[in-house]
Amino acid sequence: MKVLILNGSPRVDGNTSIAVDELVRIFEQEGVETEVVRVGNMDIRGCIACNSCSSNGRCVFDDAVNELAPKFEEADGLIVASPVYYASANATLIACLDRLFYSTGFDKTMKVGASIVVARRGGCSATFDELNKYFTISGMPVASSQYWNSVHGREKGEAEKDLEGLRTIRVLARNMTFLMKSIELGKREYGLPEEEERVWTHFIMD
Repeated sequence: MKVLILNGSPRVDGNTSIAVDELVRIFEQEGVETEVVRVGNMDIRGCIACNSCSSNGRCVFDDAVNELAPKFEEADGLIVASPVYYASANATLIACLDRLFYSTGFDKTMKVGASIVVARRGGCSATFDELNKYFTISGMPVASSQYWNSVHGREKGEAEKDLEGLRTIRVLARNMTFLMKSIELGKREYGLPEEEERVWTHFIMD
């Protein structure tokens, strides 16, 4: 089992990193390999809807997104962690996810997804919902915990005081491990769900 973790915070060793480190610690105990990539301070531009990826098999902008693509394909699970800015995720992380999910043509069905949000106080639920939408449009089950996956803290290190938040993160890691292993067993025993031919229904019809 392998999980790719994208840290959307631009701050080194900040509160988002505290939550991510808690994840990694539990995954290691569970025998799950992890790779953490901090994308929040990278130079990643947004998607321009050129659709070149449909023919090239990769994004036209050759940056970290194309480097992440094979890591995502190899992984059994993906976790995205972000600080909360104006009840939304870090803009660089969103640019990364938009292009990563759109430009990769491999089947993401039954890869497990999860998101973590970190804030001083409010905006966590909106950001949590925003990030989970990448998974639910891609056939990826979303791992849950005892509460929404949010950790609170403003100044560097304050997240360590959010004992409930950190417990939520630990429960998430254990639940996600169980879900990934269960899906792997299910795929071997039953295979993936039957796939229907895609039907595109647009709102403006001829």
